[in-house]
Amino acid sequence: MAACLIDHLTITAPTLEAGAQLVERRLGVAAQRGGQHPRMGTHNLLLRLGEAMFLEVIATDPTAPAPPRPRWFALDELAADAAPRLSCWVARTSNIRDTAAAASEPLGPVEPMSRGALNWLITIPADGRPPLGGVGPALIEWHTESHPAMALQDLGCRLAGFELLHPRPHRVEALLASLGLDPREVPLEIVEAPHPALRARIRTPEGLRTLAA
Repeated sequence: MAACLIDHLTITAPTLEAGAQLVERRLGVAAQRGGQHPRMGTHNLLLRLGEAMFLEVIATDPTAPAPPRPRWFALDELAADAAPRLSCWVARTSNIRDTAAAASEPLGPVEPMSRGALNWLITIPADGRPPLGGVGPALIEWHTESHPAMALQDLGCRLAGFELLHPRPHRVEALLASLGLDPREVPLEIVEAPHPALRARIRTPEGLRTLAA
């Protein structure tokens, strides 16, 4: 089975404007507009974190019709006045069906998805809730000539460290092992905590900053 790599981190927000403000306040840079996800009724903003990694801000698109199923990343459960937060992440694989089948936790069916000219496959639980409260990743398999991060402006931000917090850390460890997540790419730490949460350390032009739930 091919090794998985961290592909992108996702900030869920009640609106893109609220998510953009969080990114500018915490990281000192502005995320650029991404596009719409017609099948999910959502849209996003993006910030490059490397040649094959990015930060995403995602929100319900008020101009799009609601999908006939729960939106991904539990966006349907997000209150209108909720604070934007780093709530989930996505791991890249070259064989999503085999990788998902090997996972020690259910990651959801493999679904086709698109944004503009981009196409990919991604795992989405039927209820829209990310695995292990967001500490478990969604899986993605890009069907593109190059990684989408390559088309984004490089504002000098890089992921320097990633912490996965969960009350049952052994489940997180087992899941990442079953996915073959490559631990050499970014320093990654699994921490026992009362509630599931994520914490990312991002190197920016203004120094090291932290994004958290």
